[in-house]
Amino acid sequence: MKNLNLTEKRLSRETVFKGRLLHVVRDEAELPNGHLTTREGILHPGAVVIIPFLDEKTLIMERQYRYMPDQIFIELPAGKLDPGEEHLMTGKRELLEETGYVAEKWEFLNYLYPAIGFADEQMALYSARDLSFQGINRDEDEFLEIIEVPLSEALEMVRAGEISDAKTMVGLFWAEKLVKGEWEGRE
Repeated sequence: MKNLNLTEKRLSRETVFKGRLLHVVRDEAELPNGHLTTREGILHPGAVVIIPFLDEKTLIMERQYRYMPDQIFIELPAGKLDPGEEHLMTGKRELLEETGYVAEKWEFLNYLYPAIGFADEQMALYSARDLSFQGINRDEDEFLEIIEVPLSEALEMVRAGEISDAKTMVGLFWAEKLVKGEWEGRE
């Protein structure tokens, strides 16, 4: 099978908007056929999603209001990378800040890209096990409720449409694989 060259070449970039979180750019790009086009997108520092196992059947999750969709979501803990921070350090920091838990065992599972049509955000997915509660130390603008949810119930919530956050849905499907022993880790 022959692989086509599908790569586009960036020729120029301009910043359209740069805020506290979002950095919007407009690029001029050359398509594989040589034609020129405009591409707009959001640059993101990256993030980490954590699957915190309280035990083999129960996860630590969060109920959190999200401003733009104007609704409360049930989510796995997650957060964006600080400048120069490694993914695992972000995961450890966010788990402690948001839930008050630390984990003895961490396993990298995979990367996911939640919005490939318009953003470069890469999320690293980790499982966290052997949790112990240390105390919550949230950012002053974070308001959320920590809940313990059996994995089977969380998966049923996905099926029923009660969990609709993409990173959480992906994380829960990974959690199911881990519990069933269908993941052997990376080489």
